[in-house]
Amino acid sequence: QAHLVESGGGSVQAGGSLRLSCEASSGVSGGSVCMGWFRQTTGKEREGVAGIHTGDGTTYYADSVTGRFTLSQASADNLVVHLQMNSLKFEDTGVYYCAAVPWCRGTWYARRWFEIVAYDYWGQGTPVTVSS
Repeated sequence: QAHLVESGGGSVQAGGSLRLSCEASSGVSGGSVCMGWFRQTTGKEREGVAGIHTGDGTTYYADSVTGRFTLSQASADNLVVHLQMNSLKFEDTGVYYCAAVPWCRGTWYARRWFEIVAYDYWGQGTPVTVSS
């Protein structure tokens, strides 16, 4: 079965750090897999935060997190990615979702990494609360 499992959410004061992790099961397979992180707050649409093409390690970030968040792959042997979140702000609060899409082409993903419809698999979400 294909599924994603997120971990690492929690509560932190503004300026602090958290690291989120996402592990994709073996059912998420096929060519190169791209994995992304999205977040959603009450009353707002889910927005793309960061994405990674695990085939070549290329990463993408939303402007709001560039320079503060870093998305990386744990190793080339598995589909585990980490989202290191530093200098957290109150507005980073939300539920963070991991997503994945197999058979991912780099040129396509570069244009669409932030789109919800680009992904085939989603995790259950992990909450992040940043207090000011």
